[in-house]
Amino acid sequence: MTLTFSPNLGMPFTDSLMKTHDEMLREWRQDPAFVREYDSLAQEFALFDELLRARQGAGLTQAKVAERMATQPSVVARLEAGGGRRKHSPSLATLQKYAAAVGCRLEIKMVRLPPQRTAATGTRPRA
Repeated sequence: MTLTFSPNLGMPFTDSLMKTHDEMLREWRQDPAFVREYDSLAQEFALFDELLRARQGAGLTQAKVAERMATQPSVVARLEAGGGRRKHSPSLATLQKYAAAVGCRLEIKMVRLPPQRTAATGTRPRA
């Protein structure tokens, strides 16, 4: 086994131990606790993916978006990365400013969920 160092991380690794993101995700998804937590974040991931798609679709850098929002590039980077890992959720005003900066408008909608049934009785729980 050959041990080498990553130039970016300064940490040892071996080529035979490196896994792709998809391989790691496939392995982690075998753990029910991971699946619950990962699925609970799906809406947040979708928001951040949408922010990135909008900026990239507009052909803008984070610095240019920050300039248009009258803020710092680090603010845009933090917004696109998830607001600092649940420490702060972006306000509607911030999302509207971001949308305008990338040539979009913000839309928020409510989507009705199908009625849930309990496993024991097969009926909907009472509100």
